[in-house]
Amino acid sequence: MRRFTRHLIQDVQALEYMLQENLFETGVRRVGAEQELFLVDERFQPAPVAKEILDLNTDPRLGTELTRFNLEYNLQPYVFTGDCLRRIEHEINEMLQYVRSLSRQVGAEVVLVGILPTVHLSDLGLDNMAPMPRYFALNDAIMRLRGGRPAQYQIRGVDELFFQHDNILVEGCNTSFQTHFQVSPEAFPHCYNIAQLIAAPCLAAATNSPVLFGKRLWRETRIALFQQAVDTRSSNLYLREMSPRVHFGTDWCRESVTEIYKEDIARFRVLLITEQHEDPFQQLDRGEVPNLRALQVHNSTVYRWNRACYGITDGKPHLRIENRILPSGPTVVDEVANAAFWFGLVQGLSKKYQDIPSLMDFDFAKSNFVAAARLGLAAQLVWLHGEQVPAPELICDELLPVAREGLAEAGIDAADIDRYLGVIEERVESQQTGSVWQIHSLALMKRQGTTRAERLSALVEKMIEAQQEGKPAHTWPLATFDAGSTSQRMAGTRVEHFMSTDLFTVHEEELVEFVAVLMDWRRIRHVVVEDNDHRLVGLVTHRRLLRYLAESSALSTEQPRDVPVRDIMIRNPISVTPETRTVEAIRLMRQHGIGALPVVRDGQLVGIITEADFIRIAGQLIDESLRADEAGTVEREQASS
Repeated sequence: MRRFTRHLIQDVQALEYMLQENLFETGVRRVGAEQELFLVDERFQPAPVAKEILDLNTDPRLGTELTRFNLEYNLQPYVFTGDCLRRIEHEINEMLQYVRSLSRQVGAEVVLVGILPTVHLSDLGLDNMAPMPRYFALNDAIMRLRGGRPAQYQIRGVDELFFQHDNILVEGCNTSFQTHFQVSPEAFPHCYNIAQLIAAPCLAAATNSPVLFGKRLWRETRIALFQQAVDTRSSNLYLREMSPRVHFGTDWCRESVTEIYKEDIARFRVLLITEQHEDPFQQLDRGEVPNLRALQVHNSTVYRWNRACYGITDGKPHLRIENRILPSGPTVVDEVANAAFWFGLVQGLSKKYQDIPSLMDFDFAKSNFVAAARLGLAAQLVWLHGEQVPAPELICDELLPVAREGLAEAGIDAADIDRYLGVIEERVESQQTGSVWQIHSLALMKRQGTTRAERLSALVEKMIEAQQEGKPAHTWPLATFDAGSTSQRMAGTRVEHFMSTDLFTVHEEELVEFVAVLMDWRRIRHVVVEDNDHRLVGLVTHRRLLRYLAESSALSTEQPRDVPVRDIMIRNPISVTPETRTVEAIRLMRQHGIGALPVVRDGQLVGIITEADFIRIAGQLIDESLRADEAGTVEREQASS
């Protein structure tokens, strides 16, 4: 570790020397992108088949990601002019079709979305980590810095999500569309500040991650989730100014890219090391370009939303800004439109304004970013000189014209400028980002009387269909639920797909009559008993309550008895975990003649699954059977005629 740290310091010194000697490529501006994606099975649940797909792969652009249900491919760099945007879209689509063809060979499908709505906590075990030593080393390092404690997650939106997890695979719930913009060393500080400035409006127009574990949270929940996934800070140190490894930054960049690298090295401990190092100064003496391996390894473990990157193209070193803000999806044309907007703004605003730090306090840019992640296009953003502007007004009235000028100045084809910025303009005017489409679709399907699991699966199904059609998301009709083949969807499902999580519980010392009114008011037949730490204690069924009331009536006295729940509850009821297979839960209920199963995770009550949940599914199976019989009758009548 100490040896690696020495190499890291040496790399920074070499970078400073290269900057002083003007050894970096200038006079050319390239752009590029990285596409992350999800893999799902026939039930639209995460499909851990990345390794099987990579075994079939022959294209070096396709590579692994953190989990077995994520993949990533890297696009080649393009000179920022002419038809580069159209070529980026073509390459993304070409690779997407290729990955789809490989995925279908192993029974999977591809989804472009910031957070997969159907991912469950049970999908995030280490058995689903991609089999790469680097990922396991990163997990071990972060857990070591946490002192072995699980990470605590708290995100509040329309719903609230609180949970803890003992590895970094929660990071794998996120996929992004990362864009790269090459700049000269002299222009880097100014362009980087522009990238920080426009992070909020670009994100507000592009949100596509509103749901996690069925909870409606931020418009771009990725931002909060990723930060907490690799956060190693202790809550006991709340008085210290400590930054998470995923962060927006602490100040404007003033003079050089090295400010960013030095700050991150100073703030964040080394997590990963490599042994393959060569003295960069010896390489420079030989006329070679050093790869600055130690610096790049450390930089890969600090996740700024706008990241400074060092690279080598055609034997020449260069600097670029990596934009990690944008989510994957909803469609390829949406992604390229987001990229065009960002590229155009970096280019256009860098010409329009010369000194961003003098025009805005950095904290406003940072708070804008959080507001955009929380609220999307509903955010109010503080803009230059301190005025507060609604995000749609800022985008349409001020930023789109500047982005258009920036793209035109770079020589981007006029038809492409119109096409991609037209997508942004229409999306903002319609107010239907990918996140809004998801939230409104879920609300519509809820009115259809569906379960949460059905809504989430249908959402992903309709998303895939729309993505394959290729029209931008602001033109999508809202998703609706189609029962489809219920028997097929039941296969392989788990209790967490059907359980109720909105629970009404009682304590064992509470009054029995309170259970009676609770059942009446909420129209439920089972009430779970838990202690103050949410551990399962017992279960009161409708039948048990009726028996108690009947006996109480027979033994009635003038003075009512204050009977506690513990006197009538079923102690130590049979329970299951969220990961229990649905067929096993049905078997347990039939075997023991019970109508409900409390669901427990890590000793705490998280849900309940009842016979009513399965009665509805059985009704769907009967409907399917009747439709199949009717179709068969029609076919036989047509054949006989």
